[in-house]
Amino acid sequence: MSAVPVPAARPASAAFDDGFDVLDACHRRILFALGKLSALVTRLATIGTDAEARAIAAELLGFFAFSVPQHHVDEERHVFPRLASDGDDETVQAVLRLQQDHLWLDEDWMALSPHLAAIARGQAWCELDSLRDGVLVFNALMHDHIALEESLIYPQARERLQGQQRRDMGREMAARRRAQRVPAC
Repeated sequence: MSAVPVPAARPASAAFDDGFDVLDACHRRILFALGKLSALVTRLATIGTDAEARAIAAELLGFFAFSVPQHHVDEERHVFPRLASDGDDETVQAVLRLQQDHLWLDEDWMALSPHLAAIARGQAWCELDSLRDGVLVFNALMHDHIALEESLIYPQARERLQGQQRRDMGREMAARRRAQRVPAC
């Protein structure tokens, strides 16, 4: 396994023309990063904490600590409120579940991040079975979360937000990232 970085986002000028394009691209990057996270666990079990494992851990640490929380903020600000206030019962329940998922994903990440930080620093205190179990839970929840968003929530939100609203959404997302110096997902 080579230390291939998580795919880069498009330049901000192009990436934020439509906020949903950004959200979709972020989902693709999250899924790619989840695959790398699983591969890292396999690498640790077979090769150990070598330079490549340290680099991968550092890259994933940054991605999941900064880009993914911004993605969740984007959804909480632009996608969920409208659907929660004027959606049907199924949609409202799905939004509530996704909001709870964000909290669980944050908790799961808080449990995983010290392990990745230690690996990135070359420290060997990480308990591999604990890391493997945590990655399985995090991976499963993130996959289920994205599947629900893409199958139900995003299509409905796309119908409700049109043209200028979607461009404004993208611009707000870009401005917030610039102000916080957080890379686009």
